[in-house]
Amino acid sequence: MITRVLVALAVVIVAALVALVLRRRTAGTDAPTQAPHIVPTQLDRNDFARPEAPWLVVLFSSASCTTCANVREKALVLASTSVAVDDVEYTARRTLHEKYSIDGVPCLVVADSMGVVKASFLGPVSATDLWAAVADVREPGARPVHACEEHGCGHTDHN
Repeated sequence: MITRVLVALAVVIVAALVALVLRRRTAGTDAPTQAPHIVPTQLDRNDFARPEAPWLVVLFSSASCTTCANVREKALVLASTSVAVDDVEYTARRTLHEKYSIDGVPCLVVADSMGVVKASFLGPVSATDLWAAVADVREPGARPVHACEEHGCGHTDHN
């Protein structure tokens, strides 16, 4: 009887020690995180349509992305004599996705005549936010600060 009690006590002590060691191992470990998607800050205007246009809207997309199709429709409406719009679809122009380290689509950037990215969006974007961002980079101060920008929901001004 005493042997059984001693064996049970030894098992409990070993289990407690193992639990203590495991707890100390994981005590300082942070929760897993994901690296943020990369958005280019500078473009070579010669890589894209109409390098002579004062403004460029580039959509990095994929044919299999339904959100990309929605953003593409909104972006194409922006095309004008002063705004070039270029859809860089992954399978057709993979080298540009690699050159600019695009790792998530849709990724839309608005660049000036020198290729400096002035605004960007990752993921879905409303037509209102997209058009307002283009208007604001073309004429700074043309729109008030949007609540989304204050709280960070995918849109970035690069001014």
